[in-house]
Amino acid sequence: MFLPRGDTALTRRARSGSSLSAVVVRRDRRRRRYERQGVFVEEAALAAAEAACLADAEARARRRARDAGRRAAEDVRFTAALTAEILRLFPGCPAERARDIAEHASVRGSGRVGRSAAGRALDAAAVTAAVRASVRHLDTEYDALLMARVPHNRARARVAAAIDAVLAAWSAGGAGEPRKPCGPCGPCGSPASAPDKAAEPLASAPHEAGEPPVSAPHEAAEPPASAPHEVASRVAEGQPPLA
Repeated sequence: MFLPRGDTALTRRARSGSSLSAVVVRRDRRRRRYERQGVFVEEAALAAAEAACLADAEARARRRARDAGRRAAEDVRFTAALTAEILRLFPGCPAERARDIAEHASVRGSGRVGRSAAGRALDAAAVTAAVRASVRHLDTEYDALLMARVPHNRARARVAAAIDAVLAAWSAGGAGEPRKPCGPCGPCGSPASAPDKAAEPLASAPHEAGEPPVSAPHEAAEPPASAPHEVASRVAEGQPPLA
């Protein structure tokens, strides 16, 4: 007789009381794994198991409530630890976004990377995979490409560069942003007077390089004012002029 999955206590007791049982599984193509669907057990064993479960149903209900509260507290602590690890690896990621990623990746029974063994151990590769998946779906056109019937591998290849850019910015904590000018002098660190000195020569340079001094023609072309009078006086006295 087929017993579907869902009641752990009933399944365990039915299998223990049955001399022959068989597990039914089905291949999940999306998760790429086999999932248990139920078991085949003997009818008598199933009836005995149901009677045993009815006898202690109240005790098991109280135990389930206690276990649910304990698991909920564990999930809260794990989500907080995963959020802190995301912010440590990606300090530029907004805190609210990191918390959303952690809550989505750590859902119990979801089969997501946060519930894997590496994810529960807060492995850096698993945490990065969770952040990368969030960026792929929320910050790129990946979902639109899938809706347009683009194959998964091609869609992932097309958005890989955009994902890497977001992760690099988050990893750097915003340090990779271009520096903005702080005034008319240009970016910080470049002196304002440097272009003026390089572009405008001194006003006296052309005169020094290409024109002689103003007083040079007069000194070379005009003799002293006393020279003609001295020559005329010596001629009048009958003395020969000086050579």
